[in-house]
This record gives sequence, C-alpha cells and structure tokens, in this order.
Amino acid sequence: MKEYRLTDWLPTTKKEVELRGWNELDVILFSGDAYVDHPSFGPAVIGRILEAEGLKVAIIPQPNWRDDLRDFKKLGRPRLFFGISAGCMDSMVNKYTANKRLRSEDAYTPDGRPDMRPEYPSIVYSQILKKLYPDVPVVLGSIEASMRRLSHYDYWQDKVQKSILCDSGADMLIYGMGEKPIVELVQQMKNQLSTKESPLTGNELKKIAAGIPQIAYLSRASEWTPAEDDIQLYSHEECLADKKKQASNFRHIEEESNKYAASRITQAVDNKIVVVNPPYPPMSQEELDHAFDLPYTRLPHPKYKGKRIPAYDMIKFSINLHRGCFGGCAFCTISAHQGKFIVSRSKKSILNEVKEVIQLPDFKGYLSDLGGPSANMYQMKGKDESICKKCKRPSCIHPKVCPNLNSDHRPLLDIYKAVDALPGIKKSFIGSGVRYDLLLHQSKDAAINRSTNEYTRELIVNHVSGRLKVAPEHTSDRVLSIMRKPSFDLFETFKKIFDRINREENLRQQLIPYFISSHPGCKEEDMAELAVITKRLDFHLEQVQDFTPTPMTVATEAWYTGFHPYTLEPVFSAKTQREKLAQRQFFFWYKPEERKNILNELRRIGRQDLIDKLYGKKK
Repeated sequence: MKEYRLTDWLPTTKKEVELRGWNELDVILFSGDAYVDHPSFGPAVIGRILEAEGLKVAIIPQPNWRDDLRDFKKLGRPRLFFGISAGCMDSMVNKYTANKRLRSEDAYTPDGRPDMRPEYPSIVYSQILKKLYPDVPVVLGSIEASMRRLSHYDYWQDKVQKSILCDSGADMLIYGMGEKPIVELVQQMKNQLSTKESPLTGNELKKIAAGIPQIAYLSRASEWTPAEDDIQLYSHEECLADKKKQASNFRHIEEESNKYAASRITQAVDNKIVVVNPPYPPMSQEELDHAFDLPYTRLPHPKYKGKRIPAYDMIKFSINLHRGCFGGCAFCTISAHQGKFIVSRSKKSILNEVKEVIQLPDFKGYLSDLGGPSANMYQMKGKDESICKKCKRPSCIHPKVCPNLNSDHRPLLDIYKAVDALPGIKKSFIGSGVRYDLLLHQSKDAAINRSTNEYTRELIVNHVSGRLKVAPEHTSDRVLSIMRKPSFDLFETFKKIFDRINREENLRQQLIPYFISSHPGCKEEDMAELAVITKRLDFHLEQVQDFTPTPMTVATEAWYTGFHPYTLEPVFSAKTQREKLAQRQFFFWYKPEERKNILNELRRIGRQDLIDKLYGKKK
C-alpha cells in the first residue's frame, strides 16, 4: 500500500501552496464537486495536465458562494487564468429530479450533502470572480458549460437560454474533453505574457481564443467578419420567436460535433456573436494514455477526513478503457461532449492503472468495472478511416450498423484476460452498459463473428456480478427510432442467449433492462404496450426513469420545440405532470396500488385489449 503526503494532491489552501514553496499560482481551478484526485473527475485531470506542463496549479472545490467570499479570495489572483468546472454532472440534473423535485443527495459531495453547490455554478462562480478580479481571465469548462455553449432549452427555467458565455461573463469556454485546448491555451498565454508586464487585454484574449480549436468566445457583432465556410445559425432572437428555427439549429450543432473535420459555428445574440471553433480531431492513443498516466493518488483529498463521497465509492475500483461513443442515442450527451470516435487506451496504460488500484487500502481483489461510455466499443473504429473523415452521421450503429465499422471484440477480450491474470485480481466485472446490438451484429468477416460470440459468453460467464445492465429503453419500434435505439426484437434475442448461457453454465444471473417514459414520440398506449411485453418476459421493472430534457440533445430539442431537428416534422411529447405520471405508472403494473389508476387510464383511452393482456379478461 502506498503512503501519500499532503503535497501529493494539488493544493487547495494557502498553507498547502506554501508547503510546496510557491509564492504565486499560474492557474486556480474552481470546482462544483469535491476534489477527488482520480482520472474520472474532470478538474483533477485538467489540474494534472497543467501540472505536467510545468504550471503551478491549485483547486478550490465547492467554494462557499453565500458568505464573504473568502474561498474566492484565499489564493489571490493567478498569473494566467481562473478555470471553472460546475462538476462531472450538469448541476441541475444533479440537484433536481425529472419532476423538478430537490434531490436528497449530491453524489459528488462529502456525505452526499445536497447544499454545497449553487444552481449553475458556472455562472455563479464566474460572476463572483469577475467582480473580485475583473482583469483576470475566466475560462469555463465541464459538461454544464459544454452543453450550453449556444442557445439551448433549459428545462428547469422552461425557456431558451443564451450561450452561457453571455450570462456568466466568462472570457471563453472550452467544450468537450479539455486536455488539448487547455494546453494550447496556456502555451499561447505564456508566450504573450513573456513580452509584457500587464495582464492580457480582452482583445488579446479573443485573438488567442480565435486560433484554438474547441474554444467558444464572444465577439462584438460590429467587429465580426464571417468566413465563407462558417455555419451561421439562426440568431438567439430568431429562436425565441420561432421554435422550428431552434430545432433546425440543433442539426448543425450535432453534426459538427460528430465530424472529424468540422466547420466553425456562429450565432448572433444581443449585438454579439457567439463563435464556436471546430473541435480538435480525436486524440491519439498516446495522448489519451498521457491523461490517464499522470500521478493521481486516486483518492479524495485528505481534508475530507474519510467522509463518504458516493460518486467516488462507485468508481474507485473501476477502470475506464476508452473515450467516445458512436451510439448517438437521442437523449444522451456523451457524443456531444466526448465525440463519436472511439479513442482507446493502450493495454500497458490499462494494466498500469489496474496495478495502482490493487495498491488501494481497501481493495479486496474485485474490479467493479472494466468499461467506458459503452462497455464493448474498445478499439472499434472505421476499417477505412478516410470514409469516417467524410461522415457526419451522428451514430455508427443506427438505423443499422455501418458496414465500415470494425466491430471486432478480440482486443477487448485480450484486455479482460490480461487484467484477470494479474496477481491481486480475483474477478473483474463489467458495470458499464453493454450494447447488445453490437453483440448480435453479423459481420461479413467470420473471425469477427466468432470473436463476438466468444465475447458474449466470456461476458456472461465471467464478468457479471449477478446482474447485467442493458438499455433497450423502450419496446415500441416507433419510439425507439426517435431514440436512435435498435428494435426491441434484438433485446428479446439477446435475452434468449443470456438465459441459454446461464442454463448451460448453471448460473442464476439476472438481466436488468433500463427503460425511459415520456420520451418524445412516446404516448400512453406505447407505455401500456411496454407493460404488456415486459410482463410476458417476466420482468418486474426497477431500473426506470422519466425523460429529463437536458441541454443539447436531439430529444430535448424535439421535446421543447415539438419538431424533430432532422426532419422538422411534429413530434408529440408528454409534458404536464399528469401526462408524465400517466406514462410512468405503467412501469409498475404489477403493484396493487397502481392497478386502479392504470385501469382507469386504459378505459379512458379505450384500450380494453391492453387491460385484458395486463390483467386478464373478466369471466
């Protein structure tokens, strides 16, 4: 077991800064989450990346924004900039349920306290810092800012909001995974400052931001000259006046987020122009390894004195194998943030991290997850990458698997076997969701099909901790098409394989399906049909959720505008509390307390046939 000193974490107080012998900081990061020095926590990654560049970096986690603001003053002004992360989750998803009720626990806070971050920390922290230090640049990052870089529908305020750059007063915003843009930014800022004594001016900052991919910033409309290949979205004011224009904008935003070589996007708002530079091409394996191989302690900061941080408990014995997801699910922000192109870590980097986990004080030999955004996409990419570089499809597997996709599971099998062979590992589980449509895909290459069959058996026999999570999300093909998910027939096929392998191996494992109610396109009859089908399959559902509109997803734009962003055809969504509860109750058809309401609802919509299927015909 490793022994750590306080200086093994990035400093969080003046005393910790002094312990390192520093009298000035280059960058100060503010985080809405507790400080866990682990590669699954964004502020820790950015802090370590900057440290590796030779910078003096500190993190101030969960500053108190209600008092005399001493947390914002205690380390003074940094030489380069303040960086702000609202946290690993959108702050409003973190704080409220789909029904807009306050959650009782914040998973990223010691002891789960729910009152340690404000709503929209990106805005609150930025405004405070700009008031205290008006001449110090403020740079936004994290999922909250990333998904709010342009006009977006905010479910909690029930209105279309401007780019978060407008309300926060921040100088620029890094969207997506920030390692490459943040390094380029500090290099350029250092170069500029080396020739002058005074802080960088606003115009100097804009000049720097304009040349770095994956950065968004504001420019005065009177000073802006568009380039010929810019994509100019409908203005914020036009979106407020016409929902169809807001929906239309989103198609461009999503397509450019998922292209190998994208265009710059601009949008007018309040006599200003929001400029979103195109993203970097996908990272190389060496670059991703570098981010994971930095000297993380993998532990919460000692200041928490052993308090439970629920999100850390979930991931402390897990290993992330890759970034990106090519599923393109309509309700998910992963591809908008990480991109659809898979970037996989090397076997060496993965095994080195597993060896670090083995050294943790309470590790008992069981890895909770060897996964990623989707567990079984490791090393998968286009056979001919030149085709991928021209592609703008948001999904490589919907409406069907792209013939150019290499769906070989052998590299992942090799990782599983190498990890399980390490001394100190008793068993590795797969906690991330598995794409069963990839497991059922028939390639033209017989060797790949054999690898898929081998992977399926290996997964079910050796890597399921009693329950395997999969996400069919619905049973209606019409709703699934809007969700960009495969037909429920594939789930039924996979369930038969799962059950057969369990019988053959004398195992008693469960398949746990996830479903969503109130998704755009879903009506009460669809939920009733879902109840009938899951009853036939003998599922008593537990893992269920109401659709929550989150910024910058196809589903959210359809939910708010009433139009599908790609076709601009009308889409129904359940919006009122009554409509949403009417859909959700069908998950629980088997509960006596729900039966009366379900019967009344089905009689109201004239579906005696569904009553008969759920509860039997009256004799």
